[in-house]
Amino acid sequence: MNDARPQTPDGILVVDKPAGWTSHDVVGRMRRLANTRRVGHAGTLDPMATGVLVVGVNRATKLLTFLVGCDKEYTATIRLGQSTVTDDAEGDVVDAPGATREVVTEQALSAAVAALTGDIEQVPSSVSAIKVDGKRSYSRVRGGEDVELAARPVTVGRFEVLEVRETSADGATRVVDVDVVVEVSSGTYVRALARDLGAALGVGGHLTALRRTRVGTFTLDAARTLDDISDEVDTGRAPSVIPMADAAADAFAVHHVTEDEERALTFGQRIVSAPERAETVAAIAPDGRLAAILDESTPKAKSRVTFPK
Repeated sequence: MNDARPQTPDGILVVDKPAGWTSHDVVGRMRRLANTRRVGHAGTLDPMATGVLVVGVNRATKLLTFLVGCDKEYTATIRLGQSTVTDDAEGDVVDAPGATREVVTEQALSAAVAALTGDIEQVPSSVSAIKVDGKRSYSRVRGGEDVELAARPVTVGRFEVLEVRETSADGATRVVDVDVVVEVSSGTYVRALARDLGAALGVGGHLTALRRTRVGTFTLDAARTLDDISDEVDTGRAPSVIPMADAAADAFAVHHVTEDEERALTFGQRIVSAPERAETVAAIAPDGRLAAILDESTPKAKSRVTFPK
């Protein structure tokens, strides 16, 4: 890294990931822009997806473990009438029965969406990054293996249809495109929602567009493009970040600790939990810094990670 460049402070950036980039690509670019190897992200986005990618710089990388578990919001387009091997537009079409508005009626669509809303059991896409016997599922699929992943509980808090339109996929096959907005718990695959919606309607389905609009409290309103960040660096400044204390206080419950409590946490000791206990709590020091992330699910809070001066 370039020692002549200004040091980027510990903090969070909300990047608007462009289409065609992997999340790892964004991290690599941010390492160069922030002039540090200590860069990571909270939650992978597929290359075709765009939108909110929460990036941690320097000590803020330790916050990412906790931010990964936040709920997320997406806008998406689901194509009904075709299934693909990847459950999105990047994979080959494996079945194309087609679909029309006569088949995908408003009543049938509403019923299928309702059945996929709330607490459900979801089978992740076989080309997900889930490890099977130590190897990524997508690597096994691309190697010619048939992979069947176990269903897992997820929560779809919102699954709203915005627009429905009939169109042609290839000049011949009639399909129905459905624009939706979904709010989901961590670990939910929107691709799998598209697949399952198509299966429920008997016509198959896959994603053709996906944009993440929120991760926890971080929204597109706070997101910046890589070009914007690059322009800032070109002026000789370090990338602007959200300070760790601000980011943690926005994302989690807050416990304002005393100097004695901060010292105790630094030495691995427990302190009395706040009256309203939570599993993940931001401990804010008297000077406004983020002192620690606490587990306050018991009467005596313990630090999950500390940030000494």
